[in-house]
Amino acid sequence: MTQKIILLVEDNPDDEILTMRALKKNNILNKVVVVRDGVEALDYLFGTGSYSGRDKNCHIQVVLLDLKLPKINGLEVLQRIRTDKTTRLLPVVILTSSSEEQDMIESYGLGANSYIRKPVDFDQFIEAIKQLGMYWLVLNEHPLKYK
Repeated sequence: MTQKIILLVEDNPDDEILTMRALKKNNILNKVVVVRDGVEALDYLFGTGSYSGRDKNCHIQVVLLDLKLPKINGLEVLQRIRTDKTTRLLPVVILTSSSEEQDMIESYGLGANSYIRKPVDFDQFIEAIKQLGMYWLVLNEHPLKYK
């Protein structure tokens, strides 16, 4: 059986902790791989750099992608995901604090599956993660076996 992974692309340690707490509080028990910049995200996704030789049987269920990342920003990561035949169908949820409408437009234009603004209130954030988990990890049927 392949393990279903959540790839969390987040450079802010506080947001990472909040996301991990919200996942745990909502009993979302999938393994979470955390990468902290756009280069590391692409290395993980494509098995390059420090992730060369990673276990290809680990199936990424969903990518939670922040936009404001060091090295390569989230929009560039999304563009690379969508232009590669092995990752183009991978569900990508933009999880960001950006309230810029242009960021939302560009994200959807590049093929994001969903755009969620991180709520400031922790209880609202827990609820957002609960809904995200219910949809992307339970209800959504995914046609791609990412390897």
